[in-house]
Amino acid sequence: MKPIYSKAQLGYMKAKTQFEKQAVILEKKLEDTRKTQEISQEVMEGLVQSTGFHDAYNNLVLAENDLIEWSHTTMKHEKTYRENRLPIDDMYLRLNSDPQMRAQIIELAMKIR
Repeated sequence: MKPIYSKAQLGYMKAKTQFEKQAVILEKKLEDTRKTQEISQEVMEGLVQSTGFHDAYNNLVLAENDLIEWSHTTMKHEKTYRENRLPIDDMYLRLNSDPQMRAQIIELAMKIR
């Protein structure tokens, strides 16, 4: 049976896939450019913009934020949340200052059904 995903989960999966595609394109462009010139900050910024990597990154961050918000709202209806409210809310408070916590919350949010 195929899993059913929420709109936030589907949006995150789509944004992540697009980001990964753009990362491959950027890496290829970097390799090609490196053969003919030094990669300065200006050159790198131009490549990031021209390959669509910047937009893909921004879309991924927005999709992550939507997923995180959705998971926190969805979780509030669960018995486990009510029993462990303070530690769970603490996790969500730390997500912007702790990249590992953010990644962990995203991973857990993708497991919600």
